[in-house]
Amino acid sequence: MFPFLLVLAAAFLFGLSTPLSKGLLSHWTPEQLAGLLYLGAALGAALPMLRKGKAAFLLRADRANMLRLSGAILFGGILGPLFLLLGLKYASASSVSLWLNLEMVATALLGVLLFKDHLGRLGLLGAVCVLCAGLVLSWGEGAAGARAGIYLGIACLCWGIDNNLTSLIDGLRPVQSTFWKGLVAGGVNLGIGLFSQNHTGSVSTVFPALLTGALCYGASMVLYVTAAQNLGATRSQMIFASAPLFGLVGSFFFLREPLTLYHGTALLFQALGIFFLFRDKHGHPHSHAPMDHTHSHRHNDGHHGHTHEGRPEGVRHSHTHAHQPMTHSHPHWPDIHHRHLHGRDG
Repeated sequence: MFPFLLVLAAAFLFGLSTPLSKGLLSHWTPEQLAGLLYLGAALGAALPMLRKGKAAFLLRADRANMLRLSGAILFGGILGPLFLLLGLKYASASSVSLWLNLEMVATALLGVLLFKDHLGRLGLLGAVCVLCAGLVLSWGEGAAGARAGIYLGIACLCWGIDNNLTSLIDGLRPVQSTFWKGLVAGGVNLGIGLFSQNHTGSVSTVFPALLTGALCYGASMVLYVTAAQNLGATRSQMIFASAPLFGLVGSFFFLREPLTLYHGTALLFQALGIFFLFRDKHGHPHSHAPMDHTHSHRHNDGHHGHTHEGRPEGVRHSHTHAHQPMTHSHPHWPDIHHRHLHGRDG
């Protein structure tokens, strides 16, 4: 239950980023605003890390995990937000909010094709429903909707790659990966934006951009990555799919954007898609190889049999621990312990 709540909180914060960013685009170019938002995310992640001293900022990971983090920075930190804000220039915040559920489709399909994930027929039907919602929104936005839809499609593809990579990162705490993603990606985008284009932003608009980044990207990313390492990228995205709904409500209250029949139709398609994805089941006999790794866990989840004196089984905590070989059968998701190819081990 705890990971579900983390993803829901992440969805609420990320959903509000769209209407808040729409107003900031009148002062900053997409590149500049993308940089400020992710530098804000780095600042938000740095605050809890400061309590643990300099050691909390050091990256101690093997080559494979550093490559995953680098890919997440490129696709999720630099390219994803840039294409999102480019799309936001041409379409309403309410429509862009709903378009973001295409990220779930990209995450699911990339998870199946490239990252040893599993998706059944109901899951594929759900992905098609969400895709139909995006097409409805493009139609409703008119000529500009096609351009915005392309930008949002690219952004969601980038975030789909990012989601699958971050769910596989082992040995780094979510707050660490968020800090470095925000710092590197934010610096790159802001540097490119300031060097290549003028802006009308001022000190008074820098703080709202950094605060939006700290909450809607920084805190949201930490919450999402923490949950994704336990739920898997695809199932985490199912819950995170509520983010566009929060964005739609925020666009109505903050920007006074009207809600149209196209929005209602898209919401219906998305609701059907999420329902089908939730109904998609996966379970079979499978084997776990021995491994040593570090991540958040509890001792009553069926995979962590070691004990700590005085610590209740259901209390979540994080430390380096070893797994012994195990073969069993139970319904499971593609989390950090279940990255096998379907059918290979049972």
